[in-house]
Amino acid sequence: MAILNVDDVKISLQKFGLYDYVVFVLMLISCAMIGVYFGFIKKKAKKGGAEADYLVGGRQMRVIPVSLSLIASFISGISLLGTPTEIYVYGVQYMYIVGGVVSMGFIMMYIYLPVFHNLQLTSTYQYLQTRFDKRIRLFGSVLFTFATMAWLPIVIYVPALAFNQVTGVNVHLITPLVCVICIFYTCVGGLKAVVWTDVIQTVLMFGAMLLIIVKGTYDVGGFSVVMDRAVSSGRIEGPDMRFDMTTRHSIYSCVIGGVVYWLKTNAVSQNMIQRYLSLPTLQDAKRALWTFIAGTLILLALCCYSGLLIYAKYHDCDPLTTKLAKAKDQLLPLLVMDTLGDYPGLPGLFVAGVFSAALSSLSTGLNSMSAVVLEDFFKPFSNRPLSEKATAIIMRAVVGIFGSLCVVLVLVVEKLGAVLQLSMSLGSVSNGPLLGIFTIGVLIPWIEGTGAIIGGTIGLVVMSWVCFKAQIAIASGELAFNPKPVDTQGCSYHFIGSEPMSMLAINATVPPVVEPPSDPGFALYHVSYLWYTLMGALITIVIAGIISFLLGPNNPDEMNPKLFAPFVERILDRRRRRKVAHSQPRIELADSAFH
Repeated sequence: MAILNVDDVKISLQKFGLYDYVVFVLMLISCAMIGVYFGFIKKKAKKGGAEADYLVGGRQMRVIPVSLSLIASFISGISLLGTPTEIYVYGVQYMYIVGGVVSMGFIMMYIYLPVFHNLQLTSTYQYLQTRFDKRIRLFGSVLFTFATMAWLPIVIYVPALAFNQVTGVNVHLITPLVCVICIFYTCVGGLKAVVWTDVIQTVLMFGAMLLIIVKGTYDVGGFSVVMDRAVSSGRIEGPDMRFDMTTRHSIYSCVIGGVVYWLKTNAVSQNMIQRYLSLPTLQDAKRALWTFIAGTLILLALCCYSGLLIYAKYHDCDPLTTKLAKAKDQLLPLLVMDTLGDYPGLPGLFVAGVFSAALSSLSTGLNSMSAVVLEDFFKPFSNRPLSEKATAIIMRAVVGIFGSLCVVLVLVVEKLGAVLQLSMSLGSVSNGPLLGIFTIGVLIPWIEGTGAIIGGTIGLVVMSWVCFKAQIAIASGELAFNPKPVDTQGCSYHFIGSEPMSMLAINATVPPVVEPPSDPGFALYHVSYLWYTLMGALITIVIAGIISFLLGPNNPDEMNPKLFAPFVERILDRRRRRKVAHSQPRIELADSAFH
């Protein structure tokens, strides 16, 4: 019997049939129908008018749908495909970030969320104008816009590649179709349509991952086999306790750096805060926060286990070395077709789950963009109040224009190749300075607007340099990764031997990563990517503090206490009461002297 070559195996695994297409198309149709329902059939909520209904669901949404929407919005296709890859290639060290996720929940619950929810904002950048001035609001909005438009095309492109792996359909045929459906239901139905489609998409994500895990574990011989192979290869290991900022993943970078990274992406990001603000009370928002954290941790655990499952399946025949998977983001689709390919409809469910993750991120981004453009670019510069009709046109036009731009940018993303690493770094560039400015706003009343914008600008410049230098170092080989061992001794097909492929940032679970160089010399851009957000935030806060005290700090007694975290508000209130108490005896003494 002739031995198959790797190309024959690839073709044999492409079993995406009629039932799979039916499942995938049904997912798209259900999303479109939800948009039609909330856009044309169900009457708009009266509270706050059409604008509030479109952007924050009339502030009358329910906890469970919003929680599921938060999970779907945060877990993109990059995360769903990239986390298993991370575990397969580098082991479970990344998963200690769960300590940072839980810590983020407490910090957000007591510091950031009460401020935004009590002020009843639509755009988080409205807060920056109220706390500082219009310049800071514009600065934050521009950063958000550019970062979002750099991220969304990649979010769409990654699952399109997975679809191409299992079907052979051209990326540029499926991308416009999926984007048009997403633009339609986001444009027509607003936040309510986004949230309820996210509910369907979250169920699909969990269902797809559970299906792969149950069937895959059965195929390899059970849970104990998966664990034994993971332990023997060093993929399951205790936390790295070294305090070395150039170590890619240590317990310190995962927990300390991780909590700051998650604070920016969840506590002050327009994409996420807009959902918390759609809930009627602060208690509801807090319940949604912890439901989101629980759901995200479960999904991360499923992704982590599926990475170990991929290794258990291919422990003696690494598909990256043999080129059975051309890119690392195709490892999970490969496992799916190998495990579920003989069951009509199940590969379709997986692809629907991956695309659901991408659609939820895209719809969230577009809905948030409509809020930011309306509130931060149109309203502040409009000479007269916008009519309800003009507001509706602007909000829907923004979704349509930016959604179409994402489709075009997918073409650019494909052509740029390695520059994807730089695109993925844009989040790290802007995250730190933005978090620094918001943290100054809610915690440090003495810092004023000029100090904040200078601090933010310097933080942005420094982090741009760090990320740019890190990308050059990765491309030149100055910074390298240390993957876990793989084997090809058990392969049953013929392949041309080659070195393992270098990891593109598009396949990472998070922005591009760096490792300590062989040269003992230290450079700032050798620091682990998990420290980037903290570094940018600290630079912003320190510079802003210095500038403010040189120019003359704010007087906290003259500021609105509602702009600060609850414990800062209490401190300022006690300070005012003490001043009033100290001034009372003098007034009484002056009165007695007069009489």
